[in-house]
Amino acid sequence: MPNIDTTVTCPVCDMPLQFSDETRKSLRCVSSHRFDAAKQGYFNFLTGKGTNYLEDTSAMVQAREAFQSSGHYAPLAGKLSELVEKYRQGSTLDLLDAGAGTGYYLNQILTATGNCQQDALALDISRFAMRRAAKLPSTMAVVWDVWRRLPSADASRDVVLNCFAPHNPAEFRRVLREDGACIVVTGEPDHLNEVIEPLGMLSVAEGKLAALSEKFAAEHLAHSETQHLSYQMALNEEDLYNLAFMGPAGHHLSPETLRDKVRSLGNQQVTASFGVHVFVPEP
Repeated sequence: MPNIDTTVTCPVCDMPLQFSDETRKSLRCVSSHRFDAAKQGYFNFLTGKGTNYLEDTSAMVQAREAFQSSGHYAPLAGKLSELVEKYRQGSTLDLLDAGAGTGYYLNQILTATGNCQQDALALDISRFAMRRAAKLPSTMAVVWDVWRRLPSADASRDVVLNCFAPHNPAEFRRVLREDGACIVVTGEPDHLNEVIEPLGMLSVAEGKLAALSEKFAAEHLAHSETQHLSYQMALNEEDLYNLAFMGPAGHHLSPETLRDKVRSLGNQQVTASFGVHVFVPEP
């Protein structure tokens, strides 16, 4: 059994997982737990009882891919790439994307840091999202619930990326190296404020950074810096549909009703407003 990658750990016994051969289609640990890749290339670690949380559907993931491919969040992807380059150490990048979605931001980061040796672990609860993330270079895509113990070894990652996804600071701290960084992206209170109410989307709560900092400090991750990013997006009706349907509201929005709402709005100038927060391990 070749020792190809020992940073990814077995979700059953927490021992290192290794590829059984050079095809990289089967993972095994010394306890003989085995995980085979789906035909689309991702691994599903949610065995047994699975999870109580809803995965993003195929239609939601398609909407997200269409919106992101249009470049509306490209400035955010660029900002994340700059921060990863700032905080990574040496000539390697070991990155864990907790709640990776389609891997859009991860792909931009890997492209921007392509001059170094890369090892990325993309985690998301949605099988449909991981089908896309599995196509990224230097990336293992795994269906997993990020509220649980992350399938990565202690102190194995330079950077943990957590973009519009559930926060698990205790696990982020465990997998980070002492000189690593956790980069968390949240929406600011004015994010998408022109269309949240008319499209039935979820709003962003006030005081997000204070609550986030307290939560992370309890797990020995100190707030290092926050960079704010705000700009206007020119969105047509298809963009607006995808924007609303790709997020959490997509679980309860009726596509037909949403189409009607979008048609009544027409093209819109919409505010994109993000907080990009960096947390570092405390000594």
